[in-house]
Amino acid sequence: MIDVLGLTVYGDVTLYDFVVAFLVMFFAVLLAKFATSNLRRALSEKLKKDQLELLLKVVNFAILLIAFLSISPLLGINLSGLLVAGGITGIVIGFASQSVVANLISGLFLLWEKPIKLGDQINVDGISGFVEDINIMSTIVRTYDGLYVRIPNEKLFTSKITNYVANVARRFEYVVGIRYSDDAEKAVEIVKRVVEDEPFVLKNPAPVVFVDSLGDSAVNLVIRVWAPVSVWYDVKMSLLSKIKVELERNGIEIPFPQRVVWFANELNLRTEGE
Repeated sequence: MIDVLGLTVYGDVTLYDFVVAFLVMFFAVLLAKFATSNLRRALSEKLKKDQLELLLKVVNFAILLIAFLSISPLLGINLSGLLVAGGITGIVIGFASQSVVANLISGLFLLWEKPIKLGDQINVDGISGFVEDINIMSTIVRTYDGLYVRIPNEKLFTSKITNYVANVARRFEYVVGIRYSDDAEKAVEIVKRVVEDEPFVLKNPAPVVFVDSLGDSAVNLVIRVWAPVSVWYDVKMSLLSKIKVELERNGIEIPFPQRVVWFANELNLRTEGE
């Protein structure tokens, strides 16, 4: 019986090698279609159309290239010369495009991990503001004073990201000092009443008001309040003023810094004209 698969096509390449190479490329095409279809479904709402198409082409090309390189020995293709030339070129290009590739890969990881999304308020390495755009290479942040800052994705991915709106609620805190002569328990009750009357203050987690420390010039009350993240800043700005007004209306004052000075000898006062 003739061994058909063992027939030599050219050189040391047999028909069996051709069949194996065909099957590898066939499955590589299927894998590329599967990968690009899933990526298109997952990223269609997160990337712009042109960026998504570029990413899909890169993934498709990479899978087919890996498959071709894996079957090239079966087909008797010697890539050593090409690899040497390509290697030197690759090193040169690699050094030149190191940051570009790092930004690209970081952008893909950011899209996959999703630590931020459009509209989020974030802080990255001292830059605070709203996320305006997330691209493959960089992310655009609009600061609170209206400046647009482009942050390379590599820096964003390797930095500590603070997302102010990832949680539905956010806590803020005041420290309010009252005089030592004032009734601290009464002050606590007044502050609790003001906080509870604020409509946007959350009941759960409950607000907390307590005497925290005895300062140099005042008894310090700490007030910790939770509010919906969408209005927490408005609540924070308005609530402190209400607390001050209510404390003063009940005769409790916020003292100025005071210092008692003792003199070793009796002071002799000299009045004008003496």
